[in-house]
Amino acid sequence: MNRAWAVFKAHPYIGNVLGYTALFASADIIQQSVLRGKPAASSSEEPAGIDWCQTARVATVGFCFHANFNYHWLRGLERMLPGSGVKAVTGKVVVDQLVAAPLTISAFYIGLSLLENKEDPFEDWRQKFWTSYKTGVVFWSTMQAVNFTFVPPVARTAFLGGIALAFTIYLCHMKQQHKHTLRPSTKV
Repeated sequence: MNRAWAVFKAHPYIGNVLGYTALFASADIIQQSVLRGKPAASSSEEPAGIDWCQTARVATVGFCFHANFNYHWLRGLERMLPGSGVKAVTGKVVVDQLVAAPLTISAFYIGLSLLENKEDPFEDWRQKFWTSYKTGVVFWSTMQAVNFTFVPPVARTAFLGGIALAFTIYLCHMKQQHKHTLRPSTKV
């Protein structure tokens, strides 16, 4: 374990990118296995089977955007608001929720829609963003406060990745929900 930690400390970027890719793939597999969130147009005949193409798309979004963004975002945030005092942590959490949260949620829905070659890559984003964002504000504000207060800067992205597993399971589940179940009724 000490050797693995030494390698992670020597090459944190590579470890974070690989870790995020694995976490995003794991989140989708968990969502499909436990929550039975199979896509409606799945080609698998087995109802509880894993749609590996969907898992690969989720892993690709994690690899291409989330791992890179979070690695650089947390480093920049620490430079902007150094420390783990109440004022610094509060500032980091607020800025994180106002800037990073909308970007990462948007990248998830839009990125997957692009990889799925959807005609309107913004459709899922329009239908699911606000529900995901509101849930994320509660979840991530708490988790980031813990992260910024107790976790050393070198391990923050890894901690964030571990916590992101739970939220990514939620996002994968939301992604698989049919549009009619999330659309609020509008009365004219």
